Amino acid sequence: MANTSKFTIICPCYETTLTIDVQTGALLSHEEKAKPVASFDEMVKGLDKQKQVREQIFDQELSSMKDRDRILEEKFQEAMKRAEKDKDKPYRNPLDLD
Repeated sequence: MANTSKFTIICPCYETTLTIDVQTGALLSHEEKAKPVASFDEMVKGLDKQKQVREQIFDQELSSMKDRDRILEEKFQEAMKRAEKDKDKPYRNPLDLD
């Protein structure tokens, strides 16, 4: 007869083997799937690709920071125009409407 005090589950996503106690539901052990070891050349290519991705992200953020001052100034000027247009209206706190 099989051991019914614990059961084994294989995760469909990560293919990890989990051993669980039946009575408590506690995880007794787990074994991760053996990962194939990549060659040194593949690892170097992976690092080069990661470096390129990091440089692209950095360049995107740098270019967005250059435009940031201009965009913030435009938003401020628009807000000043609206405030000037609505200066005769009294301010109403939205929390006071309850």
